[in-house]
Amino acid sequence: MRFSKYFIVITALFITALITANIISVKLIDLFGFFLPAGVIIFPVSYIFGDILTEVYGYRLARLVIWLGFLCNLLAVIAIGLAQVLPAAPFWSEQTAYEAILGYTPRLLLASFAAYLVGEFANAYLLARLKIATQGRWLWLRTISSTLVGQALDSLVFITIAFIGIIPSPGLLNAIITQWLFKSAYEALATPITYAVTNFLKRIEGIDTYDHNTNFNPVAFGD
Repeated sequence: MRFSKYFIVITALFITALITANIISVKLIDLFGFFLPAGVIIFPVSYIFGDILTEVYGYRLARLVIWLGFLCNLLAVIAIGLAQVLPAAPFWSEQTAYEAILGYTPRLLLASFAAYLVGEFANAYLLARLKIATQGRWLWLRTISSTLVGQALDSLVFITIAFIGIIPSPGLLNAIITQWLFKSAYEALATPITYAVTNFLKRIEGIDTYDHNTNFNPVAFGD
């Protein structure tokens, strides 16, 4: 299968947004009185590019990119972990800082990977189904609806796995809702960009995929 240069660019941007979000999420930021991981400034971008991939190229290729993003993120985590355990040079005194910033606990890794897969696949599936149901109309409604579901699941899975038993239940619920609303609002505001990019790609690529006969199994790699 031959992929166009535009597909490769969108895929690269999707994966870059994903990995960058995971790295910078170690910092908590204060946005209008809400404390959020810094990853929220870039993670919703992965959903925007995920929407573009599904809308233009279809669920099959979006599924491929989602798994590719998962593998690239796993590779980054392995490399960061390996660098952490390798002996530091005698004159290098920043090992503690490295571990504090880039160190991952198994629980946080599980939460991150599970949330990513659940959220991204829910987003792609719903967007593809809604495209068929609406006969390709109302892109804004389809992207926002799929984002609301995907981001809700992402926030629910991540916060629950990462912090249940650590943060009291009211705090967990507040964290889930805050992240969900912020990420969803982010993508809703970016809707004009989504429209512009999808229209450009449909015109330049000459395609507008509908997943009428698609196998929506997330692990159906051969279909």
